[in-house]
Amino acid sequence: MSKTFAFTKKSVLGLFTAGLLGATVLTSTLVTIPTAPLHAEQAQVFDQHQSLAPLVDKVMPSVVSIEVKFTNAAAVVDNNNGDGALPDQMPPGLKDFFDQFPQFKNRIPQAPQGGGMALGSGFVITSDGYVVTNNHVVERATEVKVAFQNGDKYDATVIGTDPKTDLALLKIKSDKTFPFVSFTKTEAKVGDYVMAVGNPFGLGGTVTAGIVSARGRDIGSGPYDDFIQVDASINKGNSGGPTFNMNGEVVGINTAIFSPSGGSVGIGFAIPASTAQGVIDSLKTNHKVTRGWLGVQIQPVTADLAESMGLVKAKGAIISDLTQGSPALKAGLKTGDTILKVDGTEILDARDLAKNIAHVTPGKTVQLAIIRGGKPMTVDVVLAAMPTDPTAPAAKVDVQKTGSLSSFGLEVTKADDGAGVKITKVDPKSSAADQGLKQGDVILEVAGTEVNDPTAASQALKSVSGKKVLMLVRSADGQRYVALPTGNG
Repeated sequence: MSKTFAFTKKSVLGLFTAGLLGATVLTSTLVTIPTAPLHAEQAQVFDQHQSLAPLVDKVMPSVVSIEVKFTNAAAVVDNNNGDGALPDQMPPGLKDFFDQFPQFKNRIPQAPQGGGMALGSGFVITSDGYVVTNNHVVERATEVKVAFQNGDKYDATVIGTDPKTDLALLKIKSDKTFPFVSFTKTEAKVGDYVMAVGNPFGLGGTVTAGIVSARGRDIGSGPYDDFIQVDASINKGNSGGPTFNMNGEVVGINTAIFSPSGGSVGIGFAIPASTAQGVIDSLKTNHKVTRGWLGVQIQPVTADLAESMGLVKAKGAIISDLTQGSPALKAGLKTGDTILKVDGTEILDARDLAKNIAHVTPGKTVQLAIIRGGKPMTVDVVLAAMPTDPTAPAAKVDVQKTGSLSSFGLEVTKADDGAGVKITKVDPKSSAADQGLKQGDVILEVAGTEVNDPTAASQALKSVSGKKVLMLVRSADGQRYVALPTGNG
């Protein structure tokens, strides 16, 4: 699709959704290419001077261009204007190209009166016509068509979408049998050669190649970010297109680029096959994605937090809040518990925990290895289905009594709801300010002790003997733990 946007306000400036199509030079002495059918065990070996054309011939029939119609042109971020002109975000060089070759420009769908059109890419995964693409390609669509390289075009139905991973599943409205490709069962590795196919700028099927540059990228697009980074080009219209390994298996779905200008700079991102497979299977079966839900607010364990909690390494995810009625609360988990493993799988950070829990079927029991008060223990939790809007209970009202935590550069008063002490002043040169504490934040715990007034907060500090004191703080963004230096030792 020709949709371009920054994923979140906090994401890297210049992350634009598009699809993947690279233009790098292969330099390997040996790569592999499949013979029919597309199975790794039947792949043959060839050198760098041989063509990728046989691989293209095998996979290209399964890749489609997606044309989407909207009733409201305002809902389309990158629609073309009524006279078929290209989007304003088009890089100048490409505008010049289309000015010289108007026959290509005219192939881009025009926006009808009162409506809009957009383009994307996709690929067929079953012989009966199920098609994978990006959610942002088809969201708000009123009409979807898929076009094959041979010119065949069909109407398609949106079976289901998953905005959290930016995936969508379509079904071609036809009883015909279609060529298809499969997801790889082997994770792509950094340095692997990949080939991408897509529909950049409405030009139709285009093929390029590159390598996997990195794994596990978090670009701020959602809670389950785990992107493959590739050096192949991504441009508008390529969103939802496949990235193949040299065996003709799909290793990723092209989704985004890093770009200051809107054009490719060789940093592209694809949703890995391991993520896509489960989501697509769920969409096909249930028309929606159901994820496991623990019901906690979590944060990473930083070096400062690890020191204040007596942990050897800064790893795992610390629980900073629990949702009322959640599986975590029912299982006896508490704020301050640090989750280190889920069913024996080590948890590296908060994002890792979110992904692991989400992949578990609701209703299943998982065993969490945690640290509580410096002591290891295990807790069994029966996960629930993730609710549409998991919220924490609202607070009540009360008032005041002032005091000081001057050693941290803080002035505090009793919180309005009687739970915790509210910060009324922060010394801008203090360690508290360095940790992002600000006026209006509420300190709920000091060194593991709940505090309801300034006196209780001061008393809790007397039990601290280490170099750091752990505080649970509630702000407008939620709850989190901070570790402030005590000046001891």
